[in-house]
Amino acid sequence: MNQIDLQGKTAVVTGAARGIGLAIVRRILASGGRCSLWDNDPAALEAATLALNAGDKVQTLTVDVTDETKVATAAAAVQQRFGAVDILVNNAGIAGVSKKLWECSTQEWRAVMELDLFAVFLCCHAIVPLMLPRNTGRIVNIASIAGKEGNPNASHYSAAKAGVIGLTKSLGKELATTGIRVNCVTPAVIETEILKQMSKEHINYMLSKIPIGRPGTVDEVAALVAWLCSEDCSFTTGGVFDISGGRATY
Repeated sequence: MNQIDLQGKTAVVTGAARGIGLAIVRRILASGGRCSLWDNDPAALEAATLALNAGDKVQTLTVDVTDETKVATAAAAVQQRFGAVDILVNNAGIAGVSKKLWECSTQEWRAVMELDLFAVFLCCHAIVPLMLPRNTGRIVNIASIAGKEGNPNASHYSAAKAGVIGLTKSLGKELATTGIRVNCVTPAVIETEILKQMSKEHINYMLSKIPIGRPGTVDEVAALVAWLCSEDCSFTTGGVFDISGGRATY
């Protein structure tokens, strides 16, 4: 594995106990960084910590990232433990139910919007002020190809991820004259547990759109994210990086 230089950097990764989030944590640690893993599943966090076996380079916090107070408290805990926050990766999310828009309950729709979009705002809102005094930082938001194209039977998820793309572009411009860079990635189908939340029909629909003909892997996403977290990514902000096996070419 070719490594990106993240030596001495401290990263917050949300939804970090499994899937894409855990792969990103592994990549950051392998590149010399430290990680604060945020997740709402304490048992999964404990299992992840044991698997990582990274000692004092890892902090785990049980955080509901849709709760403003809990996010602020967690951000302060990272600052106290490591002295700074250099990287924020907003990865936490859910797919939600596979239903047509008019079949979704308001609760089903809102739950996806809260975690997949509002939580991104809350984490940025808490951590950008910690980055600004040092005039350096990297923020990477995990969006989705659904945010570009809109997937049927996933109006909540598609709308939320489109919002993440818009938030990324806006925040990137707001911070463009600082040393903080903000970008997002737009995966297509990736082999993770989130697929268990989707119907087979919905998964087959998404796979049929990928010219490469397979799902992506969590390590492929982590490799792209690691570069976006690095100092090598210096002249790109507000960018949207495709990782969809050729599904999107824009």
